[in-house]
Amino acid sequence: MAGPLQGLKVVEMVGIGPAPFCAMALADLGAEVIRIDRPQTGSAKAAADKARYDVTGRGRRSLAIDLRKPGAAEAVLHLVEKADILIEGFRPGVMERLGLGPDVCFARNPRLVFGRMTGWGQFGPLSQAAGHDINYIAIAGALHAIGPAGEPPVVPLNYIGDFGGGGMLLAFGVMCAVHEAKSSGKGQVVDAAMTDGTAMLSAMMYGMRARGVWSTQRGENLLDGGAHFYGTYACADGKYVAIGAIEPQFYAKLRELCGIDDPAFDAQMDSARWPVLKHRLTDVFRTRTRDEWCALLEGSDSCFAPILDWDEAPKHPHNVARSTFVEVDGVTQPAPAPRFSRTSADRPKAGSAAGADTEAVLRDWGMAASAIDSLRQAGIIGAA
Repeated sequence: MAGPLQGLKVVEMVGIGPAPFCAMALADLGAEVIRIDRPQTGSAKAAADKARYDVTGRGRRSLAIDLRKPGAAEAVLHLVEKADILIEGFRPGVMERLGLGPDVCFARNPRLVFGRMTGWGQFGPLSQAAGHDINYIAIAGALHAIGPAGEPPVVPLNYIGDFGGGGMLLAFGVMCAVHEAKSSGKGQVVDAAMTDGTAMLSAMMYGMRARGVWSTQRGENLLDGGAHFYGTYACADGKYVAIGAIEPQFYAKLRELCGIDDPAFDAQMDSARWPVLKHRLTDVFRTRTRDEWCALLEGSDSCFAPILDWDEAPKHPHNVARSTFVEVDGVTQPAPAPRFSRTSADRPKAGSAAGADTEAVLRDWGMAASAIDSLRQAGIIGAA
């Protein structure tokens, strides 16, 4: 694998959501990431199809181990001895019960960075409770802020907790710990909680709230759809566009190109007028189709963009020019990011089916053939 993380070795305890996203980001940029999968019971074709469409599982080889078997932890620890990072997303205490907790791993590899991804964190009153992205962003204050005035909060997919405040936070955290270990010679636990990450993503809003320029009411603020110049609008064909003309010069350009000379629009930052102006701007955007608005506004300083769906986005000329999306085994997906001027990443490959690389991984990571055979006989790994 090419990329700035070439030479970095990562063990990933397979889970769902943010931890695989973190591992994908590391693998995309050149790290060798080995997935510790559960043994699969279905057909080989079903496993291969699952891996093909699992975009966040791309770029990794898979080692299937039955962690319930005596001696299974020792097989994982063999990999841990050679790894820079271990990533896991289980509830607090699960790795310890498997015989793979931080203390055990550090005894085998003192420089290991042990990345722990959870929703609530490793401690706190809710640390053992079940939950998902929507719950974690709820207690961080973020969910309350999203949605139109007078209506329930809107579910923002699972971008905020799982990916922005989860997987990205973990990736940042483990790489910080790897950097520190270069000078100290010591690894450490990275406790990445989606509640913490979501709160961190909300830093600007908490500052604006403290300053008195952000209301706790949805749909009344500069960036939550309250302002007429920062929002989404339906077009004549039922499609939508996004406007973000905050700065006066960009707002002026929007008015100029849209032919808006109504003096009521002059007081841009008078929030008391925003509801009325939003209604009037709604009428303006209903006069043309989305494509007609694109022809008039796209590429100008009016801060305009068409709102594209999953099928449209990869075909947008800007995304095509930057190769923002790639096709891997017939599956359209985002390309690795960010971009590096000297150490660019390879084109990603689909991840291996669960357990497809078990013996190859063990051999490549230095396990003797006799030890591999013993694992097979004990039922810890599958038959060759």
